[in-house]
Amino acid sequence: MELHDVWFVLIAVLWTGYFFLEGFDFGVGILTKLLARNRPEKRVLINTIGPVWDGNEVWLLTAGGATFAAFPEWYATLFSGFYLPLLVILVCLIVRGVAFEYRAKRPEENWQRNWENAIFWSSLIPAFLWGVAFGNIVRGVKIDRNLEYVGGVGDLLNPYALLGGLVTLTLFTFHGTVFTALKTVGDIRERARKLALRVGLVTAVAALAFLLWTQAHTGNARSLVALLVAVVTLVSALAANQAGREGWAFGLSGVTIVAAVAMLFLSLFPNVMPSTLNAEWSLTVTNASSSPYTLKIMTWCAGIATPIILLYQGWTYWVFRKRIGTQHIAEPAH
Repeated sequence: MELHDVWFVLIAVLWTGYFFLEGFDFGVGILTKLLARNRPEKRVLINTIGPVWDGNEVWLLTAGGATFAAFPEWYATLFSGFYLPLLVILVCLIVRGVAFEYRAKRPEENWQRNWENAIFWSSLIPAFLWGVAFGNIVRGVKIDRNLEYVGGVGDLLNPYALLGGLVTLTLFTFHGTVFTALKTVGDIRERARKLALRVGLVTAVAALAFLLWTQAHTGNARSLVALLVAVVTLVSALAANQAGREGWAFGLSGVTIVAAVAMLFLSLFPNVMPSTLNAEWSLTVTNASSSPYTLKIMTWCAGIATPIILLYQGWTYWVFRKRIGTQHIAEPAH
């Protein structure tokens, strides 16, 4: 296996890790409107991800940085062609981080409600747009002979990509719901389990349609295996949720995300961005990659740094592993 193939796999792993971790992050943010009935319950939801949300976003920075270094042509075409949706995602992530930090800085009702609204929308919008973006990457976009994107924003809003956005939105919400059931106690835990069933059924229908469409359009034998794994684990997650096995439900919903993202990358390879104008103008792991020496240096750096990061982040989740409820929420200090 060539180094550019190795780095395609590593970038796929980074994006998979980001969607697994930030997926329940976004889902919990969405639940502040769908599940929480009062301010203490909203504080419970926010506190479940409070110690880890910023660490989860590191995976996005690493995935973007790795793409820039390993596949500069892919990075340039992707971030120029998808400039507007990616800018919206970036703004949402900035607003979201500020909202987490500023929400409790003042006691006024309007102040806290406005920041909680910001958390909701800045979680929902990226959850949808990431699906639209990856749907277009897999489907292909208008790339000319100079390896440059020549389409417009309207070209990105096609039925396949919009369905992909619906899938990531519902799947992340389901992932966040089972995470909430895993991390909370009391009435909010029971309501999270009930909501997970309803959201999960919608997710199953949308995901099955999208994955079958992907398989029919660009699939192969390997992507078919990933599709079957995604379907089986999603159904199993629903069953585990109904049985009250929150840990299994969360793990299986996470495997569903892993399998679904793996299917997209397996159906994409060896392309990284297909061209709908001419297949010969597509970006591939070969014509979009950096030099072998650059990839070699990157491989050594990744081999040293990655285990340290994984150990540190795993330790963080272990420290903050306990369940919480409204009884653990202190009275405002204001």
